[in-house]
Amino acid sequence: MNDFNDFNNAQVAKLPQHLRQFIVKQNYEKYTPIDQAVWRYVMRQNYSYLKHVAFYPYIKGLQRAGLSIEYIPDLQTMNDNLGKIGWGAVTVDGFIPPAAFMEYQAYRVLVIAADIRQINHIEYTPAPDIIHESAGHAPIIADTDYNNYLSYFGSIGAKAMFSSKDFELYEAIRKLSILKESAIAEEQEIIATEKTLKNISDNMGEPSEMALLSRLHWWTVEYGLIGTLEDPKIYGAGLLSSIGESATCMKANVKKLWYNADTINYGYNITEQQPQLFVTPNFQNLIDVLEDFAKTMAFRKGGAESVLKAIECKNSSTAVYSSGLQVTGVFNDIGLDKNDELTFIKTTGPSALAYADKQLDGHGKHYHKDGFSSPVGKLKGVAKPLENHSLADLAALNIVEGEQTSLVFESGIVVSGAIQSVLIKAEKVILITFTECTVKESNGNILFMPEWGHYDMAVGEKIVSVYNGAADKDAFEEIVLISNEQTHQVSYDEVTKQLHLLYKKVRNTREKQSEYEELEEIFELLKTSHRNDWLCALEILEIVYHTQLNTDFEKKLRIFLEMKALTEPEHTKLINDGLHVIANPVTQLITETD
Repeated sequence: MNDFNDFNNAQVAKLPQHLRQFIVKQNYEKYTPIDQAVWRYVMRQNYSYLKHVAFYPYIKGLQRAGLSIEYIPDLQTMNDNLGKIGWGAVTVDGFIPPAAFMEYQAYRVLVIAADIRQINHIEYTPAPDIIHESAGHAPIIADTDYNNYLSYFGSIGAKAMFSSKDFELYEAIRKLSILKESAIAEEQEIIATEKTLKNISDNMGEPSEMALLSRLHWWTVEYGLIGTLEDPKIYGAGLLSSIGESATCMKANVKKLWYNADTINYGYNITEQQPQLFVTPNFQNLIDVLEDFAKTMAFRKGGAESVLKAIECKNSSTAVYSSGLQVTGVFNDIGLDKNDELTFIKTTGPSALAYADKQLDGHGKHYHKDGFSSPVGKLKGVAKPLENHSLADLAALNIVEGEQTSLVFESGIVVSGAIQSVLIKAEKVILITFTECTVKESNGNILFMPEWGHYDMAVGEKIVSVYNGAADKDAFEEIVLISNEQTHQVSYDEVTKQLHLLYKKVRNTREKQSEYEELEEIFELLKTSHRNDWLCALEILEIVYHTQLNTDFEKKLRIFLEMKALTEPEHTKLINDGLHVIANPVTQLITETD
């Protein structure tokens, strides 16, 4: 992004190019008066209820994150405040790929969906929206133990291997969330997309590292409870931002289980309320469970099993030799000995070599455009791994620039040719380049021929780590899979624009504490031209109730809303909850000890 805005926030400024590609402008002016009213309604409901069940003092957390109950947050204000606690925030277009989402967390940057839910999804939306991301995630970011967990999770999640089916699932979830939040989506298309999602979900096969980590993320960051099974408190953003589920989740029919290593066996459905939730006694337990799982991951284990995960991924991954050399590419083949130990690894298509996450000069994807292949292991009859040899040791093996040599590996692979160069980093031999080189397996199978050009032989006894993505992502010019499915931008008809104007007038009246005489006229227009609306009438009642200017008008409003609550089941709880907050105003609650 040429016009990248870092909001004068240190964490946002550190974001590399491959993450900046997901950022979109917030375009604050696109939020309508109804959007602002939806934010205000949800936030007032949240505080009214969450002050009893949220783990972190809610208002205090909102203030520290630069959020208010009255207005949709402005990204600059959020960054000014989050910067004080070492975090930042950017806006994106709906769901982004899990690996990218995790990496943002590792950089201590909150990813916030720029859009806000429609009024008909005010209680819950499966789509990411600014209520979920900012009102859910941001208030608890101020808790040091929690934000350490969040960034640590991100650093591990960014390395998780995903399967080729994971991206199919991501696309299906993204599409369904967009359709469900769209004002123009056809019911048939939603049903068809739900069917597709179910079909993919039911045929995922063995869950990948990313799929398993996503479960831990879901049951903690999104839907986590903390405390005891009998009296848990909410810290998960999915619950904190859902005025429906934050209440229902506390009921007895939603099972409460201890959060532990077994939690990873519980899948989830993003479109439904959760049948069970998991309670952690403290945030350290979250780190302990995550650390136990991390020990099983390819980036910690290495070896043949980990490279096989990279092959199944069918996307760019990185394998790290014990010398420190990093090989990035789409892995498509390996060699194994009788003990199932790696003898060679192979990539196809554009590949690159790096060390300490920096691409080696001359070894980018344009040079290695057709792939990369190299042995893994020790030389036959040589006790010390090749990477640990000094220049004198190498000379004893005739590994000297300009000399012809033949290297025989324990696996039987033979590399023969003239040494052009030896690359050493941090006293480790990491790469030997040959000219006129032939590479053969013990069965005579040819892996490399002289006419193919120079042969770059990676040096390393073992593959110690394998992880998703490139070692040097920016040098690799990695474009993470960005969905073609974009969120739907709404265009409003004249009737809706008129309704926006009414909402705006009500807000102006409330804030200026004047022009009260217009409210009766607005109410008449609501009754005649906007009969489906309920929230604007509720906001008018709030003003009339607290000013006590007109008891007859107040009575009319109350009867209108109570009738709506009786005759429109989809609005019953929303109206009744709104009436409760009017009678127990948030402005008074804020002054209480938080």
